[in-house]
Amino acid sequence: MPNPDASPYDAVLLVSFGGPEAPDQVVPFLENVTRGRGIPRERLEAVGEHYFLFGGRSPINDLNRDLLASIRADLAEAGIDLPVYWGNRNWDPFLRDTLAEMAADGVTRAACFVTSTYSSWSSCRQYRENLFDAVDGLEGAPVLDKLRHYFNHPGFVEPMVDATLAALADLPEEVRAGAHLAFVTHSIPDAMADTSGPEGGAYVDQHLSAAEEIVRQVSESTGTAHPWELVYCSRSGSPQTPWLEPDVNDHLEALHEAGVPAVVMVPSGFVSDHMEVVYDLDTEALATAERLGLPARRAATAGTDRRFVAMVRDLLLERAAAERGEAVTRTAIGRLDARWDRCPVGCCPNPRAERPALCGEA
Repeated sequence: MPNPDASPYDAVLLVSFGGPEAPDQVVPFLENVTRGRGIPRERLEAVGEHYFLFGGRSPINDLNRDLLASIRADLAEAGIDLPVYWGNRNWDPFLRDTLAEMAADGVTRAACFVTSTYSSWSSCRQYRENLFDAVDGLEGAPVLDKLRHYFNHPGFVEPMVDATLAALADLPEEVRAGAHLAFVTHSIPDAMADTSGPEGGAYVDQHLSAAEEIVRQVSESTGTAHPWELVYCSRSGSPQTPWLEPDVNDHLEALHEAGVPAVVMVPSGFVSDHMEVVYDLDTEALATAERLGLPARRAATAGTDRRFVAMVRDLLLERAAAERGEAVTRTAIGRLDARWDRCPVGCCPNPRAERPALCGEA
């Protein structure tokens, strides 16, 4: 049997956010993240305290190293002989340096897997802008294609289902059936959410679609229809600017006041246990629940679950076949169809100023 055909691609690029790996890197990293927003250094130092609780080291780069190794092993096992590179938006290894390495290695066209799966400027188009910056003026830079959103791919959803079931099973038996599910993702400004996707509102709608499917499968497995809500964490920026709510901590307070016996927080907006998960949920939100006397558990993220890793291969081969002009079946579950290969014109506009971006229709 012939090996799967990944042509026209001769490499895969893992694209992620990046994070500091030592205390003296924390503030410079945050300056990279917030460049152009005029945030005072004192505010960055205050936010940096979250990182110092963990020794000044974000877990995200180690998690990406694990994912990188898992993707390489999965492709090799499937008989796909492609190098897999890794580049970050905000910290070493920076995208520009990785793309220069790829150009020197003779890579001509790469499929980009981004560790962010929902539509918005900060979760999609900003990555596309960064990819443009990384190849702009770079001699011999490869052509880059961003693999499609995967919030409704079974390789992302099914690990979240199993993680939710495991967290529910870990609750005391007497409160388990009455537990609520809190699907948690990164808050963004209301205006950004309203303009996400080609027609607006995609960020919230995609999260709701994923949550609905997880709830459906959990109910099918347990026989219990758990009440649920989409909630948010990691709000930043001016207090005068409306951001998506409710905050997860406020939600826990409301559940307690309503007499809810327990809660499972499902971090469906994240693919791994990086800082927003280990601080905002494992540290801050679980402390809120403990103060309230509300039994709470946090479901695991997809991480390096074999189904999530295999999904990267599936998306790669799907896109490769499409680029060769072949008919493809795009795997998706839930009420939304598989999303686009190339972001439509006007999709997820930059809230400050229009900037060029790769991997779109224009």
